[in-house]
Amino acid sequence: MSFALNEVIEIYGEGTVLAIGGAVIGMLFGFFAQRSKFCLRAAVIDFWHGHFKDKLSIWLLAFSAAVIGTQALVLWGGLDSSGARQIAARGSLSGAMVGGLMFGVGMILTRGCASRLLILSANGNLRALLSGLIFAVVAQSSLSGALMPARLAISEWSTLDGGPGRDLLAMAGVGHATGLAIGVLCLVMAIYFVSRSTSKPVMLWVGGIGTGLSVAAAWGFTQWVAKNSFEPIQIQGLTFSGPSAEWLMRVLQSPAPKIGFEFGLLPGVFLGSFLGAMAGSEFKLEGFKDGYSMRRYIAGAVLMGFGSMLAGGCAIGAGVTGGAIFALTAWVTLVGMWLGAGLTDRWLDSPANHRHP
Repeated sequence: MSFALNEVIEIYGEGTVLAIGGAVIGMLFGFFAQRSKFCLRAAVIDFWHGHFKDKLSIWLLAFSAAVIGTQALVLWGGLDSSGARQIAARGSLSGAMVGGLMFGVGMILTRGCASRLLILSANGNLRALLSGLIFAVVAQSSLSGALMPARLAISEWSTLDGGPGRDLLAMAGVGHATGLAIGVLCLVMAIYFVSRSTSKPVMLWVGGIGTGLSVAAAWGFTQWVAKNSFEPIQIQGLTFSGPSAEWLMRVLQSPAPKIGFEFGLLPGVFLGSFLGAMAGSEFKLEGFKDGYSMRRYIAGAVLMGFGSMLAGGCAIGAGVTGGAIFALTAWVTLVGMWLGAGLTDRWLDSPANHRHP
């Protein structure tokens, strides 16, 4: 298999191979996430409302599958997680927490995280499409535009060097077998919550687990290409903030950035979600109901765009992809997202404060 991959890379180049892999894995993620209604926002709301059933179960199934699949790859020798950007590069605890809080607030306002906006856009949701475009603009501005100084300033409040100091397993003095065990524990919790559901749809299981395994597949595929590449390749998992900003610049500037895994990811997710919507007869054009809704979605997209770049990833990129390799800043970001989203939902969307449709 490695010899065959070497030949393919030599003929078509690393970028093309990575882009094709990104498209295939993206299609799987998009299809499974669409069919299972995977959504961190929905899981957070159910958690804070004490409803430990379907929506929380789907997220836990996906997260546990990502952790189990990723840690199994490390134990098998198919992934060196120490080379991942979330562990090897210099990180920011302040950026992770502040960015996570901002992202959590934003995903309540837009009624979906970055990946969910892309999936809903493919289902005909024009609110999600506009929010996703604004998200990409703000993410790019935060990366290398007008908002970059603010991002860098907040990031410098509390930093940590790359290496074992960003690896929770290394900090705890345990190995990847423990990481695998934690994933199994999360899976047991998910199964328990699923057992409490009255509907128990098969797609809840298949879609949730498939979504999580797509995250592990991205890690494994990029590591596979990196091992067989003639050029140094940065291994990476699924994320949507960086690819969104990259696709924006691909449309606006010339020459465009080089193609790679992220080039195929977003179109793949869009197509997979579209196929899922068509399979379930769920494609439907939807727009804004009123001016309040538009203002809410725009504000949420701005917060998510800045927050994701500040935190080093979105709900998938930091929360699940980074969480699956036990990157410290990823788990801090995830905590921030759950707190920010929970507090915002209670303040803005509780029955006592709910005044708008």
